[in-house]
Amino acid sequence: MNSRLHVITLVAAAAAVAAAAGCAPKSRRTADDTLVMVTDTPMTTADPRYTLSSIDSKLARLVAAGLTTVEAPDLEPQLMLAERMDRIDPVTIDFTLRADARFSDGTPVLARDVVATFQSVIAPDSKSMHHKGFSERFARLEALSERVVRFHLVEPLGTLLSDLDFGILSPTGLGAGPYAVRELTSTHALLEANPYYFGAAPKVPRVDLRFVRDASARLLMLVGGSADLLQNSVRMDLIEEVRGRPRVQIASSPSVILTYLMMNNADPILRRREVRQAIALALDRPSIIAAKFGGHARLASSLLSTFHWAYAPDLPAWDRDLPRARALLDAAGYPDPDGPGPRPRMKLVYKTSSDAFRVAVARVIAAQLAEVGIEVEVRSFEFATFFADVKKGSYQLASMQTSELNEPDYYYFYFHSGRIPDERNPDGGNRWRYRNPEVDRLTEAGRREIEPARRKPIYAEVQRIIATDLPVIPLWHEDNIVLSNADVQGYRMTPNARFIGLVGAWKR
Repeated sequence: MNSRLHVITLVAAAAAVAAAAGCAPKSRRTADDTLVMVTDTPMTTADPRYTLSSIDSKLARLVAAGLTTVEAPDLEPQLMLAERMDRIDPVTIDFTLRADARFSDGTPVLARDVVATFQSVIAPDSKSMHHKGFSERFARLEALSERVVRFHLVEPLGTLLSDLDFGILSPTGLGAGPYAVRELTSTHALLEANPYYFGAAPKVPRVDLRFVRDASARLLMLVGGSADLLQNSVRMDLIEEVRGRPRVQIASSPSVILTYLMMNNADPILRRREVRQAIALALDRPSIIAAKFGGHARLASSLLSTFHWAYAPDLPAWDRDLPRARALLDAAGYPDPDGPGPRPRMKLVYKTSSDAFRVAVARVIAAQLAEVGIEVEVRSFEFATFFADVKKGSYQLASMQTSELNEPDYYYFYFHSGRIPDERNPDGGNRWRYRNPEVDRLTEAGRREIEPARRKPIYAEVQRIIATDLPVIPLWHEDNIVLSNADVQGYRMTPNARFIGLVGAWKR
């Protein structure tokens, strides 16, 4: 089907999709007092203690403000419910709360609410997914007065301000964010503006977050007028089909989400650094970004985006260089067995999820590696099976995306040898089984160092080591993409794709 026919098909189907979703027909706009945002994942809770997914966390942050927030362009944590921080000693920190902070029922946010929220997470019988991380960091909390809360840390903690980007709850489970939940079901979350919010009041009084599983259906809802906004929930190949339509706006901005090629460093072939470097040199990433992402991605050289406060410039570059890639393979003991003939130097299996777009990208990567004599077989799996294999180390090559990389401590999670998944630690992030004692030492030091100015050079050195060893290959940071109808104005994107931009959005 050519592009023009595809667009006609989308428009013709819009009314039917809108009706099936229980929305207004194409000829009508959504209500002036409600912003309708469509998501690709169902929401299960707005309680920050029990969030299970990225969408849950985004919902929770709209409802429950934290002592800090990580939404600045450089992702450096900023104070939020707290107006002041005082370091008593390296493991004793006081936070003074804002005097104007109110929960959505108008009651003030007090130190005892902060204590109760965190104590419910670190309690031995807590079911929170944050229990392990917080109990390893926070020994106890105490309310020194109505507005001053003291944190007693297990050890000096460089990640403290990032960790406190965690919603505080009232005794009745309410938050002090810009919105309050009025209804939460398996298909949508209806939010109303918190009249007591200490920040700028939302410009539209209601937000309706609707879950629609099918990517084409989400786009059709926007085209048909029954949705106002989509963020990162439409396939790249469908975005181009509606570019230029008078009622659809397309905006993009840089993102912290990283797509990377992982390599099993315990594999007999891929344990050789020269082989991993050769694979990096064989990739033509700019051409993939242009062809598959319409230019909506930025080349990556690190876990961190270039605008991140801890990003290290001047890292080793791995631009495409086929002669150098072939020389490295020769040096690694994998010469071309028949010169210009068809026989490969080696054979690798590339596992990916069954998502059609990701499979297509994997096949392009396989074709590029073939140019230096690496034969790659692409195998796709349902995501749960694929991810289980990755955690077990049952793969050679694979590709995935990260969650939001706000904190440089992710270098500990992804590359410390103690984070290699095993029976005791099945959720360890070092799924490529990389071992480097110097990286272990540096990432441990980075998470103990309190001052950002002293953390930055530590992580700069970590980034240089990882960019040379290449246990994984950072591919690109895919842009945040927002599609909205022409009436929506003022929506602000954040690098970590949170939904806080809804507060400043309005309809013409």
